[in-house]
Amino acid sequence: MKKIIALFLIIALSLSCVVFAGCEKTEEIPTEYKDPVAERKVADIDDKYRNYYHIWVCAFADSNNDETGDLQGIIDNLDYINDGNPETDTDLGMTGIWLSPIMPSDSYHKYDVDDYMDIDPEFGDLATFDKLIEECDKRGIDVILDLVLNHCGTGHEFYQKALKEVADGNLDGFAKYYRFQASGFASPGEGWRQVIGASGVWYEGQFSTEMPEWNLAYDGTRDYFEEIAKFWLERGVAGFRLDAVKYMTDETTDGAEFLGWFYDTAQKYNPDVYMVGENWQSNSYLYDIYESGIDSQFAFSFAGSTGNFAITANSGDGDSLVTQLEKFDRGSREANPDVINAMFLSNHDQVRSGSYFSKGVNVMKNAAALYILTPGNSFTYYGEEIGMKTPGNYHQNDAFFRSPMIWDSDVEPDIWCTADAFCELDFGGVKQQTEDENSLLNFYKRALKIKGQNPEIARGRITETYEVEGDIGICAFKIEYDDSAVIIVHNVNGAKASEIEITDDMLKDAEIVGDLYAGADEVSKTPAVRGETQPATEEELPEFAYITNSKLVLPPRSSVVLKSSK
Repeated sequence: MKKIIALFLIIALSLSCVVFAGCEKTEEIPTEYKDPVAERKVADIDDKYRNYYHIWVCAFADSNNDETGDLQGIIDNLDYINDGNPETDTDLGMTGIWLSPIMPSDSYHKYDVDDYMDIDPEFGDLATFDKLIEECDKRGIDVILDLVLNHCGTGHEFYQKALKEVADGNLDGFAKYYRFQASGFASPGEGWRQVIGASGVWYEGQFSTEMPEWNLAYDGTRDYFEEIAKFWLERGVAGFRLDAVKYMTDETTDGAEFLGWFYDTAQKYNPDVYMVGENWQSNSYLYDIYESGIDSQFAFSFAGSTGNFAITANSGDGDSLVTQLEKFDRGSREANPDVINAMFLSNHDQVRSGSYFSKGVNVMKNAAALYILTPGNSFTYYGEEIGMKTPGNYHQNDAFFRSPMIWDSDVEPDIWCTADAFCELDFGGVKQQTEDENSLLNFYKRALKIKGQNPEIARGRITETYEVEGDIGICAFKIEYDDSAVIIVHNVNGAKASEIEITDDMLKDAEIVGDLYAGADEVSKTPAVRGETQPATEEELPEFAYITNSKLVLPPRSSVVLKSSK
């Protein structure tokens, strides 16, 4: 339920205290900033709720100078992701890692898997992988693997055997693992491809000729997938990012049923297994898939250059965002009461978020606060925390979305596995931004720490939203978890301070327990007020958020977390 707060009534009531006797003394506006984050500790909770760092393995860190990132490179840089001490400020504080496909494959992207129970030699071997898991465990980091169950590579042993049998007219052997069909010269439909050397036989390969589709309805396929899940879960993997969930539904397979089967099967080997599906269809379709019981599906409607987070940060319309957040949270939980929302800005298939915030780093910071301080798990694409952009002519090659991580902007990257894609950074690399207390990188560190200090944010559900009459820049909502509650308030106005009344009905004895400041826009001076055009103002802006006389005052592009002091 959205509550509308009329600011002119609040102001009128406060002014009346000057005239009438019996009013309480007006609270003074604080003049000195006291950091609320420094006084609090990160909560010690070990469950499925995580902040994930999405690593494109071949582009992240090269340990052996072969111009390809590898598993040892990740191990060497784990202290950047999480050093194991939640109270330090030297690491990002991520509690999970999602690895792009690491299994043997002939392509650079590895989404055409040839062997599901090994490591591609470019990245290392199983011993190195085991070492990665061991080091992540020391730091409290869960690792999930990108698992491709919709299709495999043409080099897979089963597919090679199937081709030989199909050439002899046998569709009852290994061909059952795949989607073969004998239909003569007529294609069975879009995405079907002719088998070379077997006249009139077709196979389904929606993504490419190199990616034959598995027959997900076949018991043999499911037995094999159970072996795969067992293999990795017993090696310490916490779960899987499931590729191409959209394509798991066809005329023979119910996608929700298949995902439900795989989730239940994996739970036999790890009762706490975590699964997140890649599904870029409409939210209503996501709700249908949640009948499977899997934990998460990526919230694509909020991501990308046209997603709700980017639109909000660029436009200054927080009121629209809070409506969409509540609607999505409610719809997901109605479909699966145990759902864990999966929020992100961009990923390996999209233009990097650094490319579509034209107003500058303050807008990037604002957007980071929006998606991180939202119920569920956050997913940060490597380099997003330092504002990496997508290089030039990316329409010709998706490898441009996966350019090398910039550790030091004064040193040219030595990784060239992704089509020599490289883009200069506006704000410096990890080294430069670590030394700048106002950098985007340090903003990410603080946002993640605040989320860790307040476990309600990830684990709770949105129970109320709030609207300030005449100010669309406010995005405010209450999250409740067990017997506790927090209120998240964002001011996405680029040049205007905002106020919102915090009543006892909303949150009794509210205090600020977390705050983030992106900084006012340098370009725009116009307040974001729906339906009105106002002249630019030179009003004095507050330097930090504070509560006085039950009013929360926020500088432009700031975010706070409120909790009861009692």
